[in-house]
Amino acid sequence: MKIENPNPIQWQFSERAQQLQSSFIREILKITQRPEIISFAGGLPSPATFPVERMKEAYDKVLLDAGKVALQYGPTDGYGPLREWIANSLSTEGSRILPEQILMTSGSQQALDLLGKVLIDEGSRVLVETPSYLGALQAFSVYRPEFKSVETDEHGLVPSSIDAIAQGARLLYALPNFQNPTGRSLSVERRQELVETCARLGLPLIEDDPYGTLSYRGEPSPKMVAMNPDGVIYMGSFSKVLTPGIRLGYVCAPLPLVRRLELAKQAADLHTAQLTQMVVHEVVKDGFLDQHIPTIRKLYGDQCQVMLDAMAEHFPASVTWTKPEGGMFIWVTLPQSIDAMKLLDQSLAARVAFVPGAPFYANEPATNTLRLSFVTVPPERIREGIAILGKLIKDML
Repeated sequence: MKIENPNPIQWQFSERAQQLQSSFIREILKITQRPEIISFAGGLPSPATFPVERMKEAYDKVLLDAGKVALQYGPTDGYGPLREWIANSLSTEGSRILPEQILMTSGSQQALDLLGKVLIDEGSRVLVETPSYLGALQAFSVYRPEFKSVETDEHGLVPSSIDAIAQGARLLYALPNFQNPTGRSLSVERRQELVETCARLGLPLIEDDPYGTLSYRGEPSPKMVAMNPDGVIYMGSFSKVLTPGIRLGYVCAPLPLVRRLELAKQAADLHTAQLTQMVVHEVVKDGFLDQHIPTIRKLYGDQCQVMLDAMAEHFPASVTWTKPEGGMFIWVTLPQSIDAMKLLDQSLAARVAFVPGAPFYANEPATNTLRLSFVTVPPERIREGIAILGKLIKDML
C-alpha cells in the first residue's frame, strides 16, 4: 500500500552540492547523439581504434584461468602485476618508480577527485593553465579552491610566470602533451624549467598525461615525473590507448601522498574493479600496445591533417588555430567580435557541433575561442562540417 505523505521532504542539499555544475561538454554531447549532427565536440577516442577482439580474448582467458579471483574484492591500491607493469613503463635509467607508488583508479577523473580531496581545502590556491582541462576544473571546484591562472603563450605554459602567483599554492596542474583543449605541448626546455621552478618553490606538480603516446611522429616527450619523482604526481589512463569504457586510470605519486590517496579511495569505492585490471594486464603485458598505438597515431594524424587543410581553405584570414603534432584537439581563436556561444547556436542549427572555449578557463574566459576534435569524424564529414563552420564565421564578421 502506498503511504500518503502529507509532508513531502524538503531536500536540504549541502553547500557543496548546490555548487555542483554539469559539464558543458556533456550537455553538448546529448545533442550530438543525433546522427545528422557533424560533431567536432566530443573528446572521445575513435571506436575504430578499440581492440574489441583482443579485449574479448583477454576476458575469456582471465575468467577461465582466474575467474574466482577476478570476480572477488581486490586491494584498494590495485592489482599487483598491473601496478608493476605501470611502474616499469614509467621508470627510466636515472629514475626508478616503485609499484608501491602506483594507485589504480576508476578512470583518471577519479584520480583528480582524490587529489582534490587530499590536497585542497576551501580557499586553497590552485594553479592551472590558461585554458585548462575542464574535467580538472570541475573536479577541483568541488573543494572550493582559489584558482590562479598561469600565463600561457602559443607554446603553452610559461614557467617564468609562476613565481608571481605561487605564494601559498597547494598544487600546479598541467597537461604537457597535446593539451586538452589547445593541442599544445611543452618543449623539453620548458618542462625542465617547470620542474625546477616547482621544486624550488616546494610546489607539487601534477603531470596529467592521457595523450602522451599519441604523437603523430611516434616520438614520446620526456616525462616530468622522471625529472623529479619526489615532487611530480603523474596521472595516466588506458582510455585513449585501449578504450574509455573500462574506466581505468592510475596515479603515480611519492609514497606519503599515495598512502593518503589510498585512504581517500577506500572511502570512495573500496577498490577499482579487479576483473578490469586483470584483463588490461592480460592485454598489455606482452607488448600489445607497441603494435596497437601506431595505428591510433596514424588514424588521428591523417584526420587532423584533413581538418587543418579544410580550415586553411574555408576559414577567413582573421581566424587562427593551433597545429597539434599529436592528440585529439585543435584550438581556434576567432576575431574578438565573435562570441563562440552565439556561433554555436547557429552552428547547431546547421547541424555542426563544437565546444566553445569559455568553460575551459578558470578565470577571465576568452569568449572568442573554441575547441574542435577530429578523431571520430570521417574525412568527408570533416570537410563538410568545416566548410559550414567557415561560412558561418564569415557571415558573423
